Amino acid sequence: MTIYDVSEKAGVSIATVSRVLNGSSNVSAETRKKVLAVIEACDYTPNAFARGLGLNSMNTIGILCADSSDLYLANAVYHIEQELRANNYNCILCCTGYKLEDKQKYLNLLVNKKVDSVVLVGSNFISNNDKENDYIREAAKEIPILLLNADFDYENVYCSLCDDFKSTMQATSYLLDTGIEDILFLYNSKSYSALRKLSGYQSALTQHGLALRMEYMQYFPGNHANLPSIADFLANLDPQIKYKAVIAADDNLAIGAIKYAHKKGLSIPKDLCVIGYNNSILSTCCEPELTSVDNRLETLCHHIVSTLIGILEHREMPQKVIFSGELIKRGTTL
Repeated sequence: MTIYDVSEKAGVSIATVSRVLNGSSNVSAETRKKVLAVIEACDYTPNAFARGLGLNSMNTIGILCADSSDLYLANAVYHIEQELRANNYNCILCCTGYKLEDKQKYLNLLVNKKVDSVVLVGSNFISNNDKENDYIREAAKEIPILLLNADFDYENVYCSLCDDFKSTMQATSYLLDTGIEDILFLYNSKSYSALRKLSGYQSALTQHGLALRMEYMQYFPGNHANLPSIADFLANLDPQIKYKAVIAADDNLAIGAIKYAHKKGLSIPKDLCVIGYNNSILSTCCEPELTSVDNRLETLCHHIVSTLIGILEHREMPQKVIFSGELIKRGTTL
């Protein structure tokens, strides 16, 4: 018996059941009586042992990220943890890796630890195979699930994300408008976010009347933290693929492209323009400094925590909010 089952049997939303369990006054006497009757009849025990009729929450939030060594994910975890601490919430962090079974295991672990909610950091928690997302649906029947930079439509799941499609489309269009048509797109993930970026790149080319050339969409299979390997990967591409610009799905890949240009004796941006993504600290640690899309990470983290606090305080909160990215122009573009 889960909170989802109680809501179905009582004919009310999960949020209403949660309000009854937490003793909220924002529930009619008739509805409260109906929900309590179902709870008593089914012998339902609320998931969080410190959360029950009239009791307080655990004041603990679970955070899942795939890889804490990833610069983007590490920054996101930092901002989320700081915001939660400022709101008097403790955190439990689990680094899952990228295997589905490990994501499932750690999410179930946090639910069983009786946390108030779980934040999933990064779009790699959402699979293109919808059946593989059932573990999120099951967890959302128990507690609110929040997704940072991913889109997933399900009750009790809340999303805060950057419009990666539009941001990459605008970055590509910026290069096209300067007269550069031979643009290589470099990515190393097939996550929701990466595929949205790829789609944005393709859309910009189509809107400018250019054919899509699959050989100009290159998937780097290695570790994106291994910058020399990225440079070597580009150096070993078919010499028939001639390009004047690289748009990378993250700043690591873009720095790898800059290293490749230096090794080949190419002048940046005269011979090769480079655009990264995330506007991380790496963008100002190279020469010339990297043009990059600012995906508003700190704003996303602030919003997702604000949404979480609102949910736990039984306020109506939007299930999805999308922010626009911004191209920060520096020395790697004309």
